[in-house]
Amino acid sequence: MAGRWFEGFVEGEIIDHAIRRTVTEADNVLYTTMTMNPAAIHLDYEYASKTEFGRPLVNSLFTLGLVVGLTVADTTLGTTVGNLGFEEVKFPKPVFCGDTLRAQTEVLAKRKSRSRPNQGIVTFMHRGFNQRGEMVCECKRLALMMKAPA
Repeated sequence: MAGRWFEGFVEGEIIDHAIRRTVTEADNVLYTTMTMNPAAIHLDYEYASKTEFGRPLVNSLFTLGLVVGLTVADTTLGTTVGNLGFEEVKFPKPVFCGDTLRAQTEVLAKRKSRSRPNQGIVTFMHRGFNQRGEMVCECKRLALMMKAPA
């Protein structure tokens, strides 16, 4: 099992995830068009060249998904029942094609489930950083986690 059981998380713990990923133009175009987002800021180089960014921005929901995905192997792979919600999602810096993202997770809280005796809820703060160390994404995630088998 790659992920951790509920008992394996420690409040206040910081996990630096080793897996990184470079965002490609194909990632941005495919994600943006698959999700029916026609915003020119993601797809139109001519339009984007006239913005303050000078080039297309990577779709922020792709960024969120990638940052959370980078954390899964070390946290919830095979040990989560499901996500209960995402809160306080922030994108303090833009992401561009060619940026390489890495993730860090802080375990904010954990508690036993009141209705499910074999499970517990862990609150994570996931943060994504680009190759310059700038935070590009932050989100609080509540995950329903399995307890270790008896």
